[in-house]
Parts: sequence; C-alpha cells; structure tokens
Amino acid sequence: MKQEVNPNNTNRALAFERWMKSPMPMVTLVKTFDVTRLCKVSSRKGSRLKFNMLLCWCIGKAASRMDVFYLLPVGDRLYQYDRLAINVIVNNCKGGINLCDVPFSEDLKRFAHDYAAITEAASATCEDSAIDDAMAVGTSAVVGTELDCIVNQYSGIFNNPFLAWGRYRRHLLKTTLSISFQFHHTQMDGAHAAQFLEELQRTIKTLTVD
Repeated sequence: MKQEVNPNNTNRALAFERWMKSPMPMVTLVKTFDVTRLCKVSSRKGSRLKFNMLLCWCIGKAASRMDVFYLLPVGDRLYQYDRLAINVIVNNCKGGINLCDVPFSEDLKRFAHDYAAITEAASATCEDSAIDDAMAVGTSAVVGTELDCIVNQYSGIFNNPFLAWGRYRRHLLKTTLSISFQFHHTQMDGAHAAQFLEELQRTIKTLTVD
C-alpha cells in the first residue's frame, strides 16, 4: 500500500524542509564488500541461485529492516509504503534494456522464483514492469569491467535509493565488490545509509540456503 503522509508527522520533517527544494539532494556513498559467501553459494554444483539475484535479495533484506526505506519523496510530497521491491535492469532480446520490479520476500526461494520469472519476461517481451504500491530500490549491474565507483545521474524524476556495481574482484582468500549507494537526503541521512551498508555486509556474510 502507498499513501501520502504529512512530513511533520514523521521523523523526516526537518530533512523534508531542508532538502526537498535542493537542486541536488542526492548523496552517494561507496563501500567495498566481501562477497565471498555469495560467490560460493552461486557457484555450487547444481545451484540455480545466480550471484546478482542473491545480492538483490540481500539488498532487500537489509533495507526491509530500516524504517527510512519505507518513505519516499516524490515531487513535493512524501509517501509511505508497506512493502519493498527491487528494481532490476534487464538486457532484452532486441539489444536494449528494460526495467522491472521484483517484489521483495523474506523467503529466498520465493524471491528467486519471482526474480527469474519477471526478468525473463522482461527480456523476452522488451516491456518494463512496475509495482506502483511498493517502494522500489533501484539496482544496476555493469559487469563488463571492474569498477571502483558508479555515480548515477540525477534527473529529479526518480528519487528512489539506487545501488550499482561492476564485476567483482577475486583475491587469494576472498572476493570483493565495490557498490555505490545513492539516496535522496530527504529519505535518509548519512548515518542511516552507513547503517544500511553495514547491515548489507552482515546479511551477505550470514546468508544461509536450505
């Protein structure tokens, strides 16, 4: 469910006043993650759990634990949601790209099923899909090369939090991946963003698969 809320009735009232009219309200943080656990799970013999899907689930899991992710500034208003989705960029069959929202579920198997079905449909039909009543966390995997940082464009149209990454790096004892996290300052402060990135790392390291 999506509903407009009075900013003064939330803990983001001061941030709303300060940042909604800012010409550049987006902030980008970059953190290098230990993704060894995700690589091990995705590379198991017979595993159908792809690395990107697992990372998207971990992002949703970490975000779902923080109240600020359920608020989103849109235009000059503030909206509250009761569920999350992960937005994925998909290469389609015509050589272009499409955007699709995958509903987040605490159940990894259900999320994996929805992720596969929705992304495969987008690739085949070349059509975007959106879940209007879910707060979407944007993602983009630019795996053609290793990247230290990605700073996304700010159009003023989409204020959703956005994570992007390149190809992971293999080291002797672990695998690492630099991830850029962009967010609207009205939605959260730097301390919230840092907390989310720490929570994401914990979620990745403690991932369990039945």
